Amino acid sequence: MKYYILALSVLILDQVTKWLVVTKMNLNQQIPIIERVFYLTSHRNKGAAFGILQGQMWLFFIVTAFVVAFVVYYLTKYASQSKLLGVSLGLVLGGAIGNFIDRLFRGEVVDFIDVYIFTYDFAIFNVADMALVVGVGLLMIQIFLEDRNARESK
Repeated sequence: MKYYILALSVLILDQVTKWLVVTKMNLNQQIPIIERVFYLTSHRNKGAAFGILQGQMWLFFIVTAFVVAFVVYYLTKYASQSKLLGVSLGLVLGGAIGNFIDRLFRGEVVDFIDVYIFTYDFAIFNVADMALVVGVGLLMIQIFLEDRNARESK
């Protein structure tokens, strides 16, 4: 249950921040938070990460439905065995649903976190994207740890 609460928290934070961007900023407006490092930039994305697969909404709906079903199954069946697995899946679930809601109701995803790494302008992203990336990263660590433990027990 606590991992569903994590997913819901991610979802709420994601949707509230996107709502603020949509209602308080003009499209493409940029607000410097830390000059030459971090900006809030109102951006829309009709594709996936880094703008790939523009306009392929049907594909995103199908993939998201499978991801959500997979995550709910694993949360229900295995999350009680590992906190790391539960947290990673909770983050993935919240992030996936957050971007799904945007695609369903807006026809595009609202992005606004704009980070410069030295002179490189990284792709603009949102809270759901962060949750997905961190969740998948933690899931990879979980898989690595399980694999290592399985080899050590042999």
